[in-house]
Parts: sequence; structure tokens; C-alpha cells
Amino acid sequence: MTIEQIQDFKGKYPKQLWYLFFSEMWERFSFYGMRGMLAVFMVSQLNMDETTANLQYGATQAWVYAFTFIGGLFADKILGLRKSLFWGGILMIVGSVILAFSPKDLFFTGIGFTIVGTGFFKPNISSMVGQLYKDNDIRRDAGFSLFYAGINLGALLGGYVCIAVANGTLWQGFVPENLRWNYAFGFAAVVMVISLLTFTQTQKSLGEIGLSPIKNIENSKRKIYEIATYIGSLILIPIIILMVANTVYTDYFMMIIGPVSILYLFYEMRNFSVAENKKLIAALVFIIFSIFFWAFYEQSGGSLSLFAANNLNTNLMGVELDPNGVNNSSGAFFVIVFAALLGFLWIWMAKRKIEPNTVVKFGLGFLFLAGGFWVFYYTKFFAGADGKTSLNLFTFGWFVITFGELCLSPIGMSAMTKLSPQKLQAVIMGMWFLASAYGQYFAGLLGANIAEASKDATNLEKLNTYADGYQQLAIYALIAGILLIAISPLIKKLMQEVK
Repeated sequence: MTIEQIQDFKGKYPKQLWYLFFSEMWERFSFYGMRGMLAVFMVSQLNMDETTANLQYGATQAWVYAFTFIGGLFADKILGLRKSLFWGGILMIVGSVILAFSPKDLFFTGIGFTIVGTGFFKPNISSMVGQLYKDNDIRRDAGFSLFYAGINLGALLGGYVCIAVANGTLWQGFVPENLRWNYAFGFAAVVMVISLLTFTQTQKSLGEIGLSPIKNIENSKRKIYEIATYIGSLILIPIIILMVANTVYTDYFMMIIGPVSILYLFYEMRNFSVAENKKLIAALVFIIFSIFFWAFYEQSGGSLSLFAANNLNTNLMGVELDPNGVNNSSGAFFVIVFAALLGFLWIWMAKRKIEPNTVVKFGLGFLFLAGGFWVFYYTKFFAGADGKTSLNLFTFGWFVITFGELCLSPIGMSAMTKLSPQKLQAVIMGMWFLASAYGQYFAGLLGANIAEASKDATNLEKLNTYADGYQQLAIYALIAGILLIAISPLIKKLMQEVK
């Protein structure tokens, strides 16, 4: 099947999108299941204080996303998207199995394998989705919105199931008490196997998409490059284990990788026309703003995870639920409910020529984010003397934030594929995820500051400190949103014909 035949699909979505949807869904179950457990595991099982756990969480997640830049680079230059994805999946499975076997003793070892694996898996599946569409196809945003719903279906299931099993609020009769964490990490391994099998069994339908970029050079030489990449990534694992375990090394890395990636982009830009370079500058603006968005949003796995464990009651609209599970999965639930509807809304508006441009959508994303954090702040006024507050109101905060995420994340992914030349797509997608790495890193620092301020406090005082911290984040998000909408005409000029 040729790439032209794939792109000439009838209807709203190409059939290949569904195959990638399910592969990504199970991978995200594994990823979000793990992510939702990290901070709570570090505090309850590794006996870290909350400040250290926030910093550790930020470092771990920063490495996950930073490595997507490196994974994207090697996929672009040597392995191709498909082999890169398969190799990443294998490493993720190994990491999850190690954590399931002995989470306390081998925590950082398992995390090291998972970080490198995610780096090879994550940016490349998104790039394949972009290649299912012609450059000017108005159905692209709707396709990314649907793909994003798949990501969130995995996040919903993994985000709730893993932490609820670990906390003993789900499947108590089935899971022995002393093995709860082992089972929780084990689920992440099982679903990753399903993800990889889904991809390998359906990849024939992708035609030429994702094949090796160096398939024209002689076979033996290509094999040497590929094997060197595999061995190199294995050698990196112990280095990453050391850096994640010692967050000061992560600080140094984050000071270097961002500027280096921007310099590399400028170096590559000498090969492109002025028009193409203007689009790349526009992409860079989106990438930089997204750092701030994720720094706030990713409190979900750090400070909000600990806030949920300490300060939320267990009743959601009359149903008893694990508050940690709700924190990890409610955003994903709302994305599933509203992503397709929003996708259809963009198509409907595009046909009537009233669709807001990408920059304005980004700005709206920040305004919704500000609204959600304002709701988190407001939970302090509903707290009892025990420092426990309304799970209903907290969940409503996630409902508001979800619309911000839907205005920014799938649209951002789509914009990266539209603004970057074909030869640079995996690198730009890698930089998009590298921005998430900085977001995660700053999320850890922000969460650690909030936790530090509430050290040795009563539960009620802790709730007030955390809530006041969320009010500050709401104000910053509001300023960023207004600024983006104000500069939208300028960015629109740089984007040229790209909507």
C-alpha cells in the first residue's frame, strides 16, 4: 500500500488510525498507571518526605520526556519510526517486570529501563499519525483529537486501576496485601505486551510509513548503525538510573539539553527556505509556551497526588472511590467524553470559516487551566477540621482543566506536524515532548516548594498551604493565556498558510 493510497482515505478517519489508537492506548495505560503511583510509592514505601518525593517525581518524568527528543532523533536518522517503537516497547516491558518483581529494592533500575523505552516509543507513534494525512487535509485535527482520546482511554484505566490496587481499594480479595505494589506494577507490564502485539500485528497496513530512513545504504552497514543504537541505549540506562536517583544531576542536564536542542534546530534550519524557517520559529513559540502549561498541569502526578492522598474525602457523587485514582484518571475521563465532540466542533467551525487559529486555541488552553487551579484553590473553603475536602469540587477542577488540555495538547501535536518539514518531523515532535520534560521538571520544583511550605503542619494547615499554592499557579496561567492571545496576529503571520 502506497502512502498516497493511505492518505486518499474516505470518511473522517483512516483505518490505520484505529490500529495506532489501540497500540497507544495500552502503552498509555502502562505509562499513566506507573506515573500515578510514583509520588505515593516514594512517600509510603521508600519513606521519602513529600518535598523530596516531588523533586524525585519531577526528575523521573523530566527524563521520560527528555529522552523522547533523543528517541525521535535516532528514529529520524537511523532506526525509522517502527523499529524505534518496537525497541522502546521491549525496554518498557523489561522495566515494568523489574518493578513488579521487586519495587522497593529495584525501583530506580526499573524506572531507568522505562525512561529509555518511553523515549523510543512515544514520539514516533505520534509522527506516524501525522503521516496518515496530506499536508492540507482539514481532517488532521479531528484525527489527532481521536488519537488523543485513545491516549486518554489508556490513562483513565491505568491511572485508576494501578494506584487503587496499590492502595488496596480495588480487588482486595484478589490481590494479597503484601503484594499490592507488585501487582500494580505488574499490570503495567502486561498491558505493554498487549500494546506491542497490537502494533506488530497491524503494521503491514502502514505501507512505507515508519520504515528505516537509511534503507538505501548497504545492508551490513545499516545493521551496524542499528545495533550500535541498541547497545548505546542500553549503556545509557545505568547513567540515567544514577541521574534520576540524584536529582542534582538532573538539574545540570536540564540546564544543557534545552539550549542544545534549540541550537541544533537553528543548525538544521540552514537547510530550509525562509518560509519553512518562519514556520519553525512559530513551532518554537508553541513549544516554549507549552513548558509553562505542563509545569502547572503536571502537578497531577506530584503535589496533587499527595494532596489527593492526604486531603480529599472518598465520596464522588455518592460513590466511594479512591481519591488518588480519581486525581489520576478524571482528566482522562473528561477527555474521552469531550475530545471527539471538540474535534467535530473544529471541523464544523472550519467549514464555516470561523474556527479559531492554533494560537488562540493555545491561549484558551491557559485560560481553562487557570480556571481549574482556581477551583483547586477553592476546595479550602469546603474542608472539615480533619483537613479533608470535597472530592466533587476537586473533580470539577479537572473538568475545567480538561478543556484547556484539549485546546492545547492534540492541537499542539497536530501543529508540530504541520509546521515542520518532513525531514525534521521526529526532531520537532521530540522537542515538543522535550518541552513536556521541562514542564515536568518545573512541576517537581513547584510541587516541592508547596510541600516545603507545609512541612510539619497539621492536615488542615497542609491543605491551606497547597490550596494557596494552586491559587498562585492560576494567576500565572491567566497571564500566559492573555499574553498568547495578544501576540496571536504576529504568530499567525509566521505560520503563513498553516491554520
